[in-house]
Amino acid sequence: MAVHIRLARHGAKKTPFYRIVVTDQRNPRDGRFIENLGTFNPDSDALEVNRERLEHWRSQGAKPSATIERLLKRPLQA
Repeated sequence: MAVHIRLARHGAKKTPFYRIVVTDQRNPRDGRFIENLGTFNPDSDALEVNRERLEHWRSQGAKPSATIERLLKRPLQA
């Protein structure tokens, strides 16, 4: 089973809100997930992530998507 860390879209039409989830790669984008690690709101550019759990899943072999990698590399905003 290949486990990935990726975004799941939620929110209203034309107002996206994303959850950062750990899921089996075969599941659909907004389908079943193993664990919710945080949120990303593109309107306010707010990123909230449980870094401890993120590192746990990475150590277990979970592969983050390209978008997640890009979001995590951004400098922290005060």
